[in-house]
Amino acid sequence: MSVFASLVEHLADLLQPLFGASAAAAAIVLFTALVRLLVHPLSRAAARGQKARTALQPKIAELRKRHGKNPEKLQKAVLELHAEEKVSPLAGCLPGMLQIPAFFLLYHLFSSETIGGEANGLLGHQLFAAPLGERWADALHGGVLSGAGLVYAGLFVVVACVAAFSYRLSKRMMAANPVAQAGGGEQLPGLGAVTKVMPFMSFFTLVTVAVVPLAAALYIVTSTTWSAVERAVLYR
Repeated sequence: MSVFASLVEHLADLLQPLFGASAAAAAIVLFTALVRLLVHPLSRAAARGQKARTALQPKIAELRKRHGKNPEKLQKAVLELHAEEKVSPLAGCLPGMLQIPAFFLLYHLFSSETIGGEANGLLGHQLFAAPLGERWADALHGGVLSGAGLVYAGLFVVVACVAAFSYRLSKRMMAANPVAQAGGGEQLPGLGAVTKVMPFMSFFTLVTVAVVPLAAALYIVTSTTWSAVERAVLYR
């Protein structure tokens, strides 16, 4: 983790002339953008996979007619079709999974009092009046309208706007590319719950931003904003 801390500190030093006391916060945003840029090829591949799954819908409809009275056989046939066409039903999950280590590194980095046996100097950095190592509950001690409280209010507004945009985008994508149904209204294995929850996932970000250190919250806000724009472009 000390190597990661050095990376954030070096980025903050580079951005110091532009962002002053908020240079570390800007470094986190830049780091997040770099992570998302590295993962972008996988996101493009996931978008191609989604289009390939959409192209399979007529064949899945035929399987539904053939095995509609036997849900287990239908599910097996659909999975075999995906394997035959080399299309993974869950390929879109990979970009998100690869970002998890970066998020937890930031979380632990700004939750630790010491790094390598020395005091964690990063905890002294701020985004305007809000320390990067503190949470929303800490900001509320000074009042909702305090400097730190207003920083979080701004973050919540950004997250709510991105969440609303992502919700409309998800609903539109699901309406255009409905998940194949098995007989009796049963959805394909593992996809039913995901389909129902997916449009609301972005709103859960509000809760996450409220409970993690501000540094991790910045990562989440930047990443979800990137995701919303990226999906709008790749799935247009």
